Amino acid sequence: MLNGRTRTTAALAALAVTGAITLSISGATSPAQAEPDITTVQARVDRLFHESEQAAERYNDAELELSELNDDLSSLEADQSRQGDALAGVRSDVRDSLIQQYQSGSLGPTGELLSADSQGFLDELSTRSTVEGLQDSLLADYGAELEAYDIRKDQTAQRRDDIRQLKATLAEEKETADAKLAEAQDLLSQLEAEERAALLSRNAGRPIDATSIPASGRAAAAIEYALAQVGDAYVWGAAGPNAFDCSGLTMMAYAQADVSLPHSSRAQYGSGARVAKSDLQPGDLVFYYSPISHVGIYLGNGLIVHAANPGAGVKVSDLDEMPYTGAVRPG
Repeated sequence: MLNGRTRTTAALAALAVTGAITLSISGATSPAQAEPDITTVQARVDRLFHESEQAAERYNDAELELSELNDDLSSLEADQSRQGDALAGVRSDVRDSLIQQYQSGSLGPTGELLSADSQGFLDELSTRSTVEGLQDSLLADYGAELEAYDIRKDQTAQRRDDIRQLKATLAEEKETADAKLAEAQDLLSQLEAEERAALLSRNAGRPIDATSIPASGRAAAAIEYALAQVGDAYVWGAAGPNAFDCSGLTMMAYAQADVSLPHSSRAQYGSGARVAKSDLQPGDLVFYYSPISHVGIYLGNGLIVHAANPGAGVKVSDLDEMPYTGAVRPG
């Protein structure tokens, strides 16, 4: 009977033969017959987790943009309605003026237009030269209001189209994130329980008492909240209470300090003053990768707390565990 180590080696070898694990080292692909070790699997899983998070953060970015577009659309629709009311008022003024002239007998051959529908009547009115005594200011007002209304209508239609396209992008990013995550989880599921536990145990983080961190005010409140979540699950798109993605954790942590942050690592990078790496203080937001797709909270002593990935959840890590991009000080 095979022992646990032998079964694991056999399972990994089988994965390699079937092409389930592909590893590139220094730009070369490992031969299909090579037996990948736990480090190989770890690298593959980490890459898939990162790709999933990148897609998830793009999804968060698109969600923010969608919210802004919907707000813009509501404003444009209200503006279009007001402009329509103003246009209707000018139309009424023009018609009243014509009726008065008609009743006084001074309208002439243009009287036949009064029986036309409102829009057709006004469209023809703007080009007819036979209207006697029509106030130029009324016609000018009508032209200006009609132009303004058409502009608002076109802008509203464009926003609706933007929203339709963005919703399609959201669906694509969700599909990508889910697929990468599923691939990583499938890869993990094919390992022996002993090896899988060894792979994931590196992500356990380290316990830290929030009171030991030299922070005060808003930074202290954010750190205390984030550290209280260590061990919680990573779920992309989540912002508590028991699961978080990276920007969801930092957003909720700073919400405890009455600091509003967007649910997006990229957008959070613009939420405060930039801080040099040499000047980092506990509570600063630190960002990773290019383009930015991950964020954590600096704890001091070269440590951060962050929602790492689905295999690690919320944990404490080294500052330079990932490719560092920059930092900001919220508030």
